[in-house]
Amino acid sequence: MNRRTFLCGLTLGTFPAPLAAETQQAGKGPRIGWLSTSAPGLFDTAFRQGLRELGDVEEQNITIEWRWVRGEFDRLPAVVSELLSLKVDIILAGGTPAALATQKMTAAIPTVMVAGIDPVQAGLVASLARPSGNITGLTLIAPELAGKRLALLKEAFPQISRVAVLWHGLSNPSTASVLNELRVAASALTLSLQPHELRSAADLDGAFAAIARERAGAILTIQDGLTNAHRAQIVALVTKSRLPAMYETRGWTEVGGLMAYGASDSELYRRAAYFVDKILKGAKPADLPIEQPTKFELVINLKTATALGLTIPPSLLLRADQVIE
Repeated sequence: MNRRTFLCGLTLGTFPAPLAAETQQAGKGPRIGWLSTSAPGLFDTAFRQGLRELGDVEEQNITIEWRWVRGEFDRLPAVVSELLSLKVDIILAGGTPAALATQKMTAAIPTVMVAGIDPVQAGLVASLARPSGNITGLTLIAPELAGKRLALLKEAFPQISRVAVLWHGLSNPSTASVLNELRVAASALTLSLQPHELRSAADLDGAFAAIARERAGAILTIQDGLTNAHRAQIVALVTKSRLPAMYETRGWTEVGGLMAYGASDSELYRRAAYFVDKILKGAKPADLPIEQPTKFELVINLKTATALGLTIPPSLLLRADQVIE
């Protein structure tokens, strides 16, 4: 059931290398290079929808070179190089690592990013209002939402005292900001954080074994290309642990996650199509202001709560934008 919408102002992908990269190819019209740090099927449908709404239809008047790296960030330079060799007219960089890798490889090809990073702090653009270079798009710079997620988790389960945090050891300012915000919020909520750094998907089993040993009362996941690419595996491990968990976007609840609070990543990728369309029609990235989401949603999977024997307070259910039953 749909509930009221949360409004506020504010902050959010992967690919394989040429031989191992997952690709799909077409062959008509302007050539768009899709570079995603996540897995196929997560955001490409929303992007296609956004393009169709603007009259851009794959294999009719545009060509899209699809590349995904599934959280294997070390392969990004090779994939960017491949897209450049294909002479794409524009690159859609899905995820912070994709945006950073593209910036290092080209200052000429227009790039539309969808990234969970402060692009000014990261040196991607000069300012949000006037990017000034070849990069524009959308950013999810809202580390303060991390504190809100922790507060919602505590509200739902007041008895918890220790929260395990799954995060990818990716060197970018936004991840550090999110962790700092979580520490501040945890102190105010009298919670103890148990951070578990992931370097690859191979670390997941070990992380959950440590979570069990440390007797965490709940789990919170910081979203990025690696965790997104393996979200179904992570949710399955969380379910096996029978612990409540909070995620960043509704996509996690759609694969069985318990709760999520944040912007709609699908809407962000649908909106990214607007930037791509404008640039293909002659606009310069430097003249297109960076956009930040203004709508945030709380989604609760009541079916998962029931399966885990967890009770969500009625007051929280009434405030949810969507309850999956």
